[in-house]
Amino acid sequence: MRIPMYQIDAFTGELFGGNPAAVCVLGDWLDDRIMQAIAMENNLSETAFLIERPGHFDLRWFTPAAEIDLAGHPTLAAAFAVFEILKPGLREVRFETKSGTLTVTREKDMLAMDFPATPATLCNPPDALIKGLGLTPQEVLMSRDHMAVLSSEAEVLAVKPDFNILRQLDSMGVIITAPGDNSDFVSRFFAPKMGIPEDPVTGSAHCTLIPYWAQRLGKADLSAVQVSPRKGLLSCRDMGQRVRIAGNAVLFFSGEIYL
Repeated sequence: MRIPMYQIDAFTGELFGGNPAAVCVLGDWLDDRIMQAIAMENNLSETAFLIERPGHFDLRWFTPAAEIDLAGHPTLAAAFAVFEILKPGLREVRFETKSGTLTVTREKDMLAMDFPATPATLCNPPDALIKGLGLTPQEVLMSRDHMAVLSSEAEVLAVKPDFNILRQLDSMGVIITAPGDNSDFVSRFFAPKMGIPEDPVTGSAHCTLIPYWAQRLGKADLSAVQVSPRKGLLSCRDMGQRVRIAGNAVLFFSGEIYL
């Protein structure tokens, strides 16, 4: 069996930036163990598996360690593969996922994702979070992930997390965020228990970040930078129960998996 696979850098307009995702195009679902093994072999933050259906695509996401129920950058990568390779000229694609229907639309030179908002609520800072980050945040919130709010972009950049300690938390991952020097806000994301020590750019984390910063700054349209070494640029909009997350993507390679 030969499976087409594309590696696409998401949330960047340049190769070797943003977050690389693999997109595998299937005729039908493989056994979950095989898809997990492919994701582990790729050793990227996520591998997306895509099946064309009448009027939509089915989409699933795997990290090197587990399947997850919402992922942003591989969705952007999958949409890029649809628009540029599988269905050239298409203006909107609908994905059916474990998080419901997700749509991605061409908007000038960017691809815009319509995702569910996942607002966070204030919580007491767990000891493992404080020890794992090596600091006490201004405030800590919780949704799918713990979110630690810091004072400045410089403080976010200076964090040197202890992944062994952060792995003990009962959340999927840890977001750290602060006001940006040249953007509305910045962030970093750690998910060691999912096999992702630091994710270069995390679309799903912005489902939590956007509602927080929209309320704090009193504005719906926001510019965001994920300040990992690869760096990601995101154009964001708060729409109440939904969020818009837009960015660019570029193709790194195309090939085939042999099974």
